[in-house]
Amino acid sequence: MIPRKIIHIDMDAFYASVELRDRPELRGLPMIVASDRPRSVVTTATYEARQFGLRSAMSVAKAKQLCPQVICIPPDFNKYRAVSAQLQQIFQRYTALIEPISLDEAFLDVTENLTRLASATEVAQHIRADIVKETGLTASAGVAPNKFLAKIASDWNKPDGLCVIKPSQVQGFIQTLPLEKIPGVGKVTLQKLIAFNWQTIGDIQSIEEQVLVHHFGKFGRRLYLYAQGIDDRPVQAERERQQISKEITFEQDYFLTELDHVWQPLIDKVWQQLQRKQMIARGVQVKLKTTDFKTLQHSRTFSHAFENAEQLLHAVKQLLQEFEQHKDLKFRLAGMGVFNLEDQMENFQLSFL
Repeated sequence: MIPRKIIHIDMDAFYASVELRDRPELRGLPMIVASDRPRSVVTTATYEARQFGLRSAMSVAKAKQLCPQVICIPPDFNKYRAVSAQLQQIFQRYTALIEPISLDEAFLDVTENLTRLASATEVAQHIRADIVKETGLTASAGVAPNKFLAKIASDWNKPDGLCVIKPSQVQGFIQTLPLEKIPGVGKVTLQKLIAFNWQTIGDIQSIEEQVLVHHFGKFGRRLYLYAQGIDDRPVQAERERQQISKEITFEQDYFLTELDHVWQPLIDKVWQQLQRKQMIARGVQVKLKTTDFKTLQHSRTFSHAFENAEQLLHAVKQLLQEFEQHKDLKFRLAGMGVFNLEDQMENFQLSFL
């Protein structure tokens, strides 16, 4: 399987940078973006303000205690949304697979980029240059084979930085990575990890999955995968998010020919949810995960919407033929879903026009 090429773009002190761009006289001064009321909280602090210990989510009262000379600028979210729209237009030149996380950050899958640039690193360099040219702002970028590592990499050389983690560099990169860098590891989880004398990702790489699950529940499995440098979450473009899917993780691994009993229950659940939401679907996707956590998936869009669960089962069986080349592999998870959703009643009315 070809490794994904994922870019995480993260704007540098976004709200503050937009304000400094429009108020150049404030450059070099400690400034926060927040309503100037004691109970308000800081949305963003300039890097000069951060030197005093100011940070986002801190109360304005506390910020003024730490830095009495701090300048407080009220937020203008209409302006920030307009800049965010500019960023989306830039991203769309390079890929259709864009997953916005907030106004100032996004994941991009550039495994195949629209500009035919030779590498994901080049794509990231071009995007950052376009952002500076068209918005007057800087962005940091992380380039890696998955979202977990790309997110960490974008923070590595901030501000205005670029960090690239090639597939061959993953193990070396994560060995000494502090556990608090893992998404989802907050103060409580970190203290629990430290209690086991685990400080870095390297410390938990040899810990068996069931041990981590025992101590940390479902998140233990995510910890296990991250410790191996594995993150198979796809970049979900906005138009792809509108879907209904179900999956099952098996107690034991199965060959493809042993999965016939799996599909009908999954289809019934998806069909029930479609009916409940009064939606129809024209697309179907099947996903399988191998014993070494590689995800294989195929999808197909049909000209007519599915009228019943039997048609959906027939479509799934058609897609399963695409997996025939993998019949010698064993799988630990199977899933299916529908996409290209439309409102049932709206479609009914359109059919009469």
